[in-house]
Amino acid sequence: MNTQQATERLKTLKNDLQRRASAIEADLSVRLDRDSGERATQVENNEVLRGLQLEGAEQMAAIDAALLRIQDCAFGKCVKCGSEIGAERLHAVPYTPFCIDCARSLR
Repeated sequence: MNTQQATERLKTLKNDLQRRASAIEADLSVRLDRDSGERATQVENNEVLRGLQLEGAEQMAAIDAALLRIQDCAFGKCVKCGSEIGAERLHAVPYTPFCIDCARSLR
């Protein structure tokens, strides 16, 4: 994947995440139901939405970091060991900062 393709893909992913974040924010702003059963369900749903919101924010931060690596001509190189990140890995997770070996070592 060349840097132009990567930039386009990362920006598309970020736009999708921003749309999802807006939808989550709208769902979280809905008032809770007065009925205790419904309220309990809404509270549980809101907890899931907050988790998705946090995950989306983390992905957007990773995408921003990847876009900076593109600007710095460091995209596609592992930030830990400096090795090339495999094309398949970049295709699967275009914002990854780690080669597969370093990602495994972080687990």
